[in-house]
Amino acid sequence: MLSNQFVISFSLLLCLPILFFLLAPHVFLPPPRESPIPIADEIDDQILFRRASAGSSSHLSSGTPHPKLKIAFLFLTNSDLHFAPLWDRFFSPHPPSLFNVYVHADPFSNVTVPSSPSSVFRNAFIPSAKRTSRASPTLISATRRLLAAALLDDPANAYFAVLSQHCVPLRSFPFVYRSLFESPPDDPTTTSRGVRLSYRSFLELISDEPRLWKRYVARGRHAMLPEVPFEKFRVGSHFFVMTRRHALLTVRDRVLWRKFKIPCYECFPEEHYFPTLMNIKDPEGCTGYSLTRVNWTATVKGHPYTYKPEEVSSDLIHRLRLSNHSSSYFFARKFMPACLKPLLAIADSVIFRD
Repeated sequence: MLSNQFVISFSLLLCLPILFFLLAPHVFLPPPRESPIPIADEIDDQILFRRASAGSSSHLSSGTPHPKLKIAFLFLTNSDLHFAPLWDRFFSPHPPSLFNVYVHADPFSNVTVPSSPSSVFRNAFIPSAKRTSRASPTLISATRRLLAAALLDDPANAYFAVLSQHCVPLRSFPFVYRSLFESPPDDPTTTSRGVRLSYRSFLELISDEPRLWKRYVARGRHAMLPEVPFEKFRVGSHFFVMTRRHALLTVRDRVLWRKFKIPCYECFPEEHYFPTLMNIKDPEGCTGYSLTRVNWTATVKGHPYTYKPEEVSSDLIHRLRLSNHSSSYFFARKFMPACLKPLLAIADSVIFRD
């Protein structure tokens, strides 16, 4: 009798490690997260990206008349475009032959169209927009949709500036245009007419960020291999100015997208995907810095410092323009919607006076 009890007890003890091995992943680890990209959205995106790839050219001829090259301004928003009046003043009265505007508005966020009949935003909303959520690959998809829409819409779009609803201009439109397409006469990449022969994307490729390894393993220690080894992984701002060649490269990508659409914990995929893609494909074609100023000295839950109406002044605009790079900052974020009125008050006298 005692021997039978001993055998039973011993057998139970042997089973405990096996039970622990089987149940531990479910008890001690968080459940796997489903991809936030619905299959139907993924299929729609691939159709759009193939159309953009097939119907677009990446060639920017040095013989192209300078005024025919355009800047595509791409706005990502999940709320109303509070700074639309300021941006309308930025674009006016400059001819639409120099720029295009595109908006990806989350269809589930009830974003309203600007009321002014003359606003450049009224007919700028792209029909392919899908739902987005913070800290998910949906923001990568939204940016790629904007790039694809702009590539398809106008072959003259040569630069693509990605902005958010919280971004404001720090310079006039002529200053931005000249800075992107012209360079000093003594620059070897300039023709006799002042047209720049070579174009680079203004995009951060940060390799020394303190939390780089934690960001890399956020999908799993080996999830990014073999396509993305750690030494090729980069981070940077989601708001950048990209050349047409790089925009095409981005919408054509399939390999890295399969890695970066994997859900990650406590990370921001849009800050990883674009810098890593450019670092792997064409690091020499990027400046390594952004043209959008962001204040990260007082972050709150991953959000940058947000400027308040009482902080808006000519001194603030001049300070935000300053850069350690060869180009000053053209745009800045993040501003409270209530900043619109004081910004409009200094628009002509400060912001658009270079």
